[in-house]
Amino acid sequence: MAVAVPVLGVGMWVAVHRIPWMGPLVANSLRAVVGKENVTRLEDFVYDVEDRVNRLWRKDEAPKAYWDVPAEEPATAPTIAPAEVADAPAEEAPAEEAPAAPQLPPFAPPAPGPMHENLAAKGDGQWVPMRDPRRPDDPPRMFKTLLHADKSRSWSEVFIVALDLRQVEIHPVAGYQEPASATPEAEQYERFAKIPEKHHDILLAAFNGGFMAEHGQYGMKLDGVTLLPANDRGCTLVQYDDGSLRVASWPTLAPDEPRLAWYRQAPPCMYEDGKINPQLAGNFKGRWGATLDGNTVIRRSAVGLNESRDILYVAITNHTTARVLADAMRHAGATTVAQMDVNWSYPKFVTYEPVDGQLKPIALAKGFEFEDDLYLRKRSMRDFFYVTRKDVTVAAAAP
Repeated sequence: MAVAVPVLGVGMWVAVHRIPWMGPLVANSLRAVVGKENVTRLEDFVYDVEDRVNRLWRKDEAPKAYWDVPAEEPATAPTIAPAEVADAPAEEAPAEEAPAAPQLPPFAPPAPGPMHENLAAKGDGQWVPMRDPRRPDDPPRMFKTLLHADKSRSWSEVFIVALDLRQVEIHPVAGYQEPASATPEAEQYERFAKIPEKHHDILLAAFNGGFMAEHGQYGMKLDGVTLLPANDRGCTLVQYDDGSLRVASWPTLAPDEPRLAWYRQAPPCMYEDGKINPQLAGNFKGRWGATLDGNTVIRRSAVGLNESRDILYVAITNHTTARVLADAMRHAGATTVAQMDVNWSYPKFVTYEPVDGQLKPIALAKGFEFEDDLYLRKRSMRDFFYVTRKDVTVAAAAP
């Protein structure tokens, strides 16, 4: 028995890290038996042990690169067909020469470079284009980069995707269970909990949503229905009726609620308008959003916007504290940052490509486990976001 218990524990730890559904099953089952606070303390303890082991055995490990970084190529502007031009004045072109199609300025997020010159893998902080595999000749609408942001852990990794909000649309989807409903109107809301088939042809990517309702009561609204009311603590990703996105603390956004098409809340903003949250500055010791300790070294995820709010940054990580995640997002270009879900099983960013006649999710980086039908053919228990191509129009300049 003395040997069986440690062996069982090790086996369970390996299973949680290899089988996509095992982590949520174990955590949720334990919460039902011993309570969420005890599970949180257990998770903090286990992750602390893992970090101590890593600091001992991986202390001399070199930072790892995950993809090839191509030589810089000239940015190609997306060409917009004349028929798509909005409000273009009718002009007759010479018979022998067709009018030039207007062009959207190419998407070229500024390269941040590595966070620490003496702790970087090849390509750290350089943007790598993520082309649509079904339209490989189209200019990229997304770029990815990797940052090694923790000076004391070379194996700590922050994977960041920059999305061009001029050319992509972000769609929220409620899980069939989370966030749990807290309003009468929500009880009647039909939770499809997967990506609609009508969007499969223009689907580019998907990423995880926020915390379970019991972890902070962070709100969500979509399709005109409030599933969980917003609270004043929440850093909130919103879309206005005009399609623009914003990330801000809820008291800043509350007056705009009638104009919000949807929102999803997270723990307090890590950065807001370029300023770090005072709780994150210095020797922060508390939890970040009614869940694991902010200094716990775990997988985390985040979203953020640049100052002009035309680039959405999405991050997933390995072995990071809350502060490391926040600083990496700020370094990449986000001025306001919200931490989304955490823990081994939940942070995800996938793209989609056809395999054997049907769409399959492709991991942003190796080591992030998920099922082959993620968000597509099987309903998701947790909320998530998906990304589609946007029909681009260019308004003609005023005469």
